[in-house]
Amino acid sequence: MNMKFGDAIEALKEGKKVARQGWNGKGMFLYLTNGSNISQARDNALDTIIKKNGSATINPHIDMKAADDTFVIGWLASQTDMLSEDWIIID
Repeated sequence: MNMKFGDAIEALKEGKKVARQGWNGKGMFLYLTNGSNISQARDNALDTIIKKNGSATINPHIDMKAADDTFVIGWLASQTDMLSEDWIIID
């Protein structure tokens, strides 16, 4: 069943993976990454915050599994993505 972008966001919040039927790449999908609090640095920006505060908070965000099996951390929707009505839930 095709969905609008808002419906896809709600599905992500329920822990489901979503994709657009119109995407050309095979195996692409979005998923919601929960927020977390970390106390060990993974990069220089986080290290600065951890040294200052003792930990750093990573807010919840949408990530994408790309067609080439890489991951896009902090995926951003295009205007076309937001206006499309071809969103589907991935099993």
